Amino acid sequence: MIPVSEPDIGEREIEYVDDAVRSGWVSSHGEYISKFEKGFKSYIGTEYGLTTSNGTTALHLALSAIGIKEGDEVIVPDLTFISPVNAVLYNRATPVLCDIDRDSWCIDTEKLERLITKKTKAIIVVHLYGNSADMDRIMEIKEKYNLYVIEDTAESLGTEYKKQKLGSFGDVGCFSFYGNKTMTTGEGGFCTTNNDEIYQMMSILRDHGMTPENRYWHEYIGYNYRMTNLQAALGVAQLERLDYFISRKREIAAKYKKYLEAYVTPHPTGDNYNGTYWLYSILAKDKNEMKLLIDFLYRKGIDTRRFFYPVHLMPPYIQLNKGDYRFSVDISERGINLPSSVKLSSEDISYICESIESFYRAH
Repeated sequence: MIPVSEPDIGEREIEYVDDAVRSGWVSSHGEYISKFEKGFKSYIGTEYGLTTSNGTTALHLALSAIGIKEGDEVIVPDLTFISPVNAVLYNRATPVLCDIDRDSWCIDTEKLERLITKKTKAIIVVHLYGNSADMDRIMEIKEKYNLYVIEDTAESLGTEYKKQKLGSFGDVGCFSFYGNKTMTTGEGGFCTTNNDEIYQMMSILRDHGMTPENRYWHEYIGYNYRMTNLQAALGVAQLERLDYFISRKREIAAKYKKYLEAYVTPHPTGDNYNGTYWLYSILAKDKNEMKLLIDFLYRKGIDTRRFFYPVHLMPPYIQLNKGDYRFSVDISERGINLPSSVKLSSEDISYICESIESFYRAH
């Protein structure tokens, strides 16, 4: 079975993790933590950065640090992995779902502005599947209404909007290094920011709310959202190879587009951003065709993934269904993520494309 995604772990990763193990610093202290934080924030282009235990805790930490609380509203796209919505609910605030733009698959900025009320405190911008939201318009809305912007950049690491890395626009950028992401630390996440006050608060809340100057004195109710030195060692090695991972994904995307655009709607590209194609994604004609194609490819030994379900349709979130989500539903019902690992061979890609071609010739 050709997998949708798999990590590329090399000798340097093994070397660094072995070094971390032998150092005895295997928990949340050690030289690889500081190396990774310094290297990653520099890559994104922000003044501050801190590691977290995963991408979801990065989002929760960001929302907590900016003071999101019960009674507040946070606007979130309806088509997303569920973490941003849950992170809002963890703070007892109200997620307000917004439809997506049909071209970028990211939050629709026109509909977003109509959802703003006196209770709106923040926008979580999810850069879906390696794409980018319209950050110019989002930052205009931020300034106009005095809102916080949190970028969920878990799926778009390395994507640049007008030559600026995503995760450096908003008040906080949040990243995930889960095993299927562009680079991995196994589990793990990261928060980037240029705001000293937010950075200091995230640092305190990440470590049980403990005051840095007075160990074991807790000024806040915090969390244990720390990354381990072992994970950071893996991250340092992966970061050294990140440019290769991204260029390889773009090569794979170019091949998919060349061979498949005659049969399906290919992964979108934007005039203002250069996508990184975390997962190369296509759109079938309708939901029935999507299901038939996924089943057909599975029988051919090719694993795929349907798109995320719209948030408003799932049982825990039905009460959030208060709008028009036509594009979220349409894109979700037609979307398929194709195998996108940097370890794919040319033969693998040819086989996948030929299999899709054979499906459409038979239908």
